[in-house]
Amino acid sequence: MVFEPALITARVTRVLESLHVRYFIGGSLASTLHGMVRTTQDSDIVADLRHKHVAEFSRELSDEFYIDDQMIVRAITRQSSFNIIHKESFFKVDVFVPDMRPFVTEEMSRARRQILSTDPPIDALVATSEDTLLAKLEWYRLGGEVSERQWRDILGIMEVQGERLDLDYIRLWARELSVSDLWERACREAAQY
Repeated sequence: MVFEPALITARVTRVLESLHVRYFIGGSLASTLHGMVRTTQDSDIVADLRHKHVAEFSRELSDEFYIDDQMIVRAITRQSSFNIIHKESFFKVDVFVPDMRPFVTEEMSRARRQILSTDPPIDALVATSEDTLLAKLEWYRLGGEVSERQWRDILGIMEVQGERLDLDYIRLWARELSVSDLWERACREAAQY
């Protein structure tokens, strides 16, 4: 059986939706949806999980995923991350429980439903192309500005999205996130902005 990252990720998002947990898909899966396709060994979901959700979240997914309830509780308490691993494919889903700083609140409110698969038909909430790009710029900075993969994702989103990107929005949040210099560098390298 073939295990598609999007389908495995959608299994988790369906549970989040059933629990009425606000979430969005970000990271490499989002950048692939908005930019250049690349293989990935994991997916990232930002989810406003609470302690009251842990038992049901775990119960719903434990047949298909390796789950550590205590790791989830720690992530919620510390506003950090945990992962669950699909048992058959070993594909990892990283779940980030964020502090709801202004940018994350904005990402959450702007996330849009996107088709992840047409066969079977599956959709989920995904960060917008602008928010994915901004998050990638921030992660690139936090990672010491050395990840070629992150940088390729940024340029890939810019190339594919082109004029559809809301440049005013990106400039505003690039200033707020202290990544304006990286945005300007990406614009020079993309040579279209």
